[in-house]
Amino acid sequence: MSHFQGKNIVITGGSDGIGKALVQQFLGLGAKVATCGRNIEKLKALESECASEHLMIFTADVSKKEDCDAFIQAAIQQLGGIDVLINNAGISMRALVSEVKVETLKQVMDINFWGTVYTTMAALPSIKERKGVVVGVSSIAGYRGLPGRSGYSASKYALNGWLEALKTELYGSGTHVMWVCPGFTSSNIRNAALDKDAKAQGESPMDEGAMMSSEECADHIIHSIEQRKRTLVLTFTGKRAVFMNKFFPGLADKLTHGFFFQNGRLIK
Repeated sequence: MSHFQGKNIVITGGSDGIGKALVQQFLGLGAKVATCGRNIEKLKALESECASEHLMIFTADVSKKEDCDAFIQAAIQQLGGIDVLINNAGISMRALVSEVKVETLKQVMDINFWGTVYTTMAALPSIKERKGVVVGVSSIAGYRGLPGRSGYSASKYALNGWLEALKTELYGSGTHVMWVCPGFTSSNIRNAALDKDAKAQGESPMDEGAMMSSEECADHIIHSIEQRKRTLVLTFTGKRAVFMNKFFPGLADKLTHGFFFQNGRLIK
């Protein structure tokens, strides 16, 4: 029997990428799943594709506290409680600090950081009662600031720090808090990434085919939740970046700049 058989899993941003893969895999493991997203058409397509009576969909924008509160309360009412909350909803950006508008930075922070805060605080009483798990889907950018992604990096650093503080507050309570940091993963996140004017850039400058699939990433996340790991850093490149930044920060600056820039121009 699966570890997650009959468990109640709540996932934000479940209509695309890693979130969608998590929804599908948890349902396959016998869990009951509630997920939210901003696009009702994508949520309906997910519902049709999964064709499961154990899936609840809900339209919500996680940057709005009232949407998060409504989603969590609906999930608790329908599922009966929350065993695992996965804060997956997120957005990226691509713009130099010298060019980006504050609106872009604010929108990224509202979704990536405040969205996690809103849903977690609403769900925490139920999770604590069931000695469950809070998960934040962070990023390598939460350990290493990335050029062109200043707001994204800031949001993920903030996310890691907030979750670590929560984890420490709950130490010994039986409630687990963890953050997972995928490296570059093939998904829609770079297509939807905001440009300097807070508009979706519409295309990815990266080689998506060379990246870890969303399905493989979701599989790693699920195993890490079952094992109640403290953190999860994925891909060789991601682990190398975290190691280099910790022990050789000056060299990490040089290598990171070389990866993202060519002839003084941001190319990735």
